[in-house]
Amino acid sequence: MRERLTTREHRRNRDFEAFVAGAGGRLLHTATLLTAEAPDDNPRARRLLTLSLAHTYACWDRLRGEDPYDHAREALASRFAHGAWHRYGTLPFGRAHAGGAVGALARLSPRQRLVVVLRLWEGVAEEQVGALLGLPEDRVRAVCERATATLLHPPRDPAPAVRRAKAATS
Repeated sequence: MRERLTTREHRRNRDFEAFVAGAGGRLLHTATLLTAEAPDDNPRARRLLTLSLAHTYACWDRLRGEDPYDHAREALASRFAHGAWHRYGTLPFGRAHAGGAVGALARLSPRQRLVVVLRLWEGVAEEQVGALLGLPEDRVRAVCERATATLLHPPRDPAPAVRRAKAATS
């Protein structure tokens, strides 16, 4: 009995390691986009990915025919949304910047980032994103359109102040 159990665990570990070797890079990129960190300096994204993969490994035997990538991506998105919920009290629509955020996605709120990454980078359907976030499809579509408009047409920086030359006193 003990040999069969260790063989099953060995096969489970081998299968999970193969999954991580194949999908880990893309999942890390997705996590990096969500956290809006630099690709070479992304500790929050790595922690998010580690927690999501740990959850996927814990559920590995129960997946039975499900795509483990979908499960890991859902865990990643849920953990990101949960973290944003605790950090801001809600998953905000406003301009909440993550600490250390860089790049174009840093201008987006966490909810906008989550919707844009899932819809445009991962190609997840609006219905699935809505189910994951608890939003109707039309709201997901509106958030995605607003975020895309923000990315395509960033707000302009205010014009620099013009200094007037001081008149010389006589």
